[in-house]
Amino acid sequence: MSDFIAAQDRALLERHGLSSFEALWALQLEAVDEPNTERGGWSTVYRLELDDRAFYLKRQSNHLTYSLLRPFGEPTFAREFRNIRRYAELDIPALQAAFFAERKVPGERRAILLTRALDGWQDLDSWLARWQTVDAARRTAVLRACGELARCLHQARQVHGCFYPKHIFLREQGDNVEAQLIDLEKTRPLLLGRRDRIRDLEPLLRRARVWSEAEVRALLAAYLGSPAQVDTWWRLLDARQRHKEAR
Repeated sequence: MSDFIAAQDRALLERHGLSSFEALWALQLEAVDEPNTERGGWSTVYRLELDDRAFYLKRQSNHLTYSLLRPFGEPTFAREFRNIRRYAELDIPALQAAFFAERKVPGERRAILLTRALDGWQDLDSWLARWQTVDAARRTAVLRACGELARCLHQARQVHGCFYPKHIFLREQGDNVEAQLIDLEKTRPLLLGRRDRIRDLEPLLRRARVWSEAEVRALLAAYLGSPAQVDTWWRLLDARQRHKEAR
């Protein structure tokens, strides 16, 4: 895979001398969290501000994922970048990539993924933490936005795989709320129809305990595009939640 630079970010990166893998790899920044070392290598995230734009610079070494198509592994960022591009092609609202590249050096497989910061957006976890203080109109708008985002995702025959509140980002636009997804590494094709859709939605509802039954039904109505099947889906999701909790 050749190096990728988004057309709308190329001039900015070039102006700051950051349009190459080597320049971004050598850039000295303070990490926003502890390195991820779960896969034997490491992966770290930094915030990068250039003029009036902000990005998240993610660098990793020997942080690999394996699959039948790639039995020798590949950087997890390579998989996430492919999914970012797929979401863009399918018009699924999600984070956007500004730069991606990978390199092989002796003993290392390195990768860089630069994404645009979602300044002005808040994750759903933040909304849930203050849900009791959110007025009814905004609650309705948030539920509708989450339901419609899930519908867009599944109609495009994709399963997110980590459809959690911390991966759903929301932004108020007048009386409406927009939603988009981050963390696309575990995305895969939707193959098993309703079973896959239920499995993708259930983790969200399990983590959004603050939502009442009526609010979950409102989300489902937005997701289904009609209230006609809400009762059936409510029962299926409730049964799966109970099953997960009993394990």
